[in-house]
Amino acid sequence: MILIDSHCHFDDIRFDPDRQTLYRQARASGVMTQIVPAIKSDWWPRVRKICNQYSGIVAAYGLHPMFMEAHRDADISLLDQWLKNEDRVAVGECGLDYFIQNPDRGAQRRLFRAQLELAQQHGLPVIIHARRALEEVLNTLRSYPGLRGVVHSFSGSEQQALRLAAMGFLMSFGGPLTYPRASRLRHLAAILPLKCMMLETDAPDQPDMDIRGERNRPDRLPRILAELTTLREEPIEEIAAVTTGNATELFSLELSQ
Repeated sequence: MILIDSHCHFDDIRFDPDRQTLYRQARASGVMTQIVPAIKSDWWPRVRKICNQYSGIVAAYGLHPMFMEAHRDADISLLDQWLKNEDRVAVGECGLDYFIQNPDRGAQRRLFRAQLELAQQHGLPVIIHARRALEEVLNTLRSYPGLRGVVHSFSGSEQQALRLAAMGFLMSFGGPLTYPRASRLRHLAAILPLKCMMLETDAPDQPDMDIRGERNRPDRLPRILAELTTLREEPIEEIAAVTTGNATELFSLELSQ
């Protein structure tokens, strides 16, 4: 089975000591492609370097709402240039985060909309972070018809999921799916159409239940697949094929062997 980790911060400094080993382990587990979404402009060169070093590691460039203090006024123009000149499969990680302490909602909204506009201009999908802000994200996306993308680590309601799917958006699921107490999320993953779902680790964050409290890794993606298979009572090969196909189509990927 060929798997795609649709959201993995493989550029994170926590992977610096053993990145090569983890890359080999991920591929041995079937994870042949990782989407690496950037979070701030200072790290874009780092993301590019790592993507150039490893086959099957591909970049998305964006400005994350949790790091507003790191973003500069010129970053949107700079992002436009990077999207024009660099290999990339999406814009992101972008979005809204109202969970952080004292969020500047106005600044987040302006930055989010600016990135959605760039995605439209460049014909790229978006990778969206939405925490305590999913309804506003949904309403914002209505202003950008034809735009596609994914809400990563989805945790919304069934109604919100179906609205996203109707707009052509996907939802990705990761480690939180493995926790028995996440009953609403597990129910949602069991009933949503498979055609609007992808798998992710969000490594090194959001570890699955079996490695709770540890650094997450891209080779843990099969654990997410196994949990989804149990919840849906469908063949594991079918779920792997469909979720991989969804990611391949959304990000216009050529699968690495």
